[in-house]
Amino acid sequence: MRVIAIVALVFAVSTAYAADPPGSRDFQVLPRYPQSEIVAFKEQNVLDRTYPLDSIRRISGRLRMSDQITASGHLTAVTYRLPDVHTGIEAFERSRSRLLREGAELLFWCEGRECGSSSLWANEIFHRSTLYGPEARQAYLLARLPGDSDRLMAIYGVTRGNGRPYLQVEQFEPDEPLGIILPNPGTLLRQLKSSGELWLPRLPQEPTAEWGALLANVLRLDSTIRVALEGKGAAAWYEALTQERIKARRMEAEATDENGLRITLLR
Repeated sequence: MRVIAIVALVFAVSTAYAADPPGSRDFQVLPRYPQSEIVAFKEQNVLDRTYPLDSIRRISGRLRMSDQITASGHLTAVTYRLPDVHTGIEAFERSRSRLLREGAELLFWCEGRECGSSSLWANEIFHRSTLYGPEARQAYLLARLPGDSDRLMAIYGVTRGNGRPYLQVEQFEPDEPLGIILPNPGTLLRQLKSSGELWLPRLPQEPTAEWGALLANVLRLDSTIRVALEGKGAAAWYEALTQERIKARRMEAEATDENGLRITLLR
């Protein structure tokens, strides 16, 4: 019976993969969600690809967001249809956790109604009407992939009103360097609280004014938390944050051999 079950599972997975559009493929950095299938795939050079770094809304007929990344480059987009027994947010969470384990850096992360209109995400951002669903059942993130390049990955999970779950995954390689991209402070705080730590591998040992102000804003969003700073430049970042008027009693610093800065939640 066990052999029969294994054969049936392999057959089911093979059948799902066989249903994928010709020429489509998964992303190397992000394995496919179990028993899902690709329902749409495109790969092309694009002009002015926009990824929000905030919730989106329509005002006076125009798409509005407080911050965004817009650039030309190479886009690979995959739409996955997920098993009905799961949800778009479940697949989203699995993907987010995998990216963080691989060393990706979250730039923006929202869930539910705080993301804004699902219709706008589906039709204006991802140009895929099948992604439209109730606003409470959606999640989006934009991350910088590990390495020295400016490769970005956007993920949007949603469960439609009819119960069908989808996951949209896009990888974008800009034609030119994007320059300094600061994460959303609310996103960094959410990440810190959800996993207990925040790893920022690109931060230099010598603090910069932009990042010092950003990390101070993160800590100001919740004045009750205490954190430990770890890394080669931990002492310098400790000083920078005290200069930003973050109370010293809220922080500890420990020099380690690790590059970047690791922030651990103490309470």
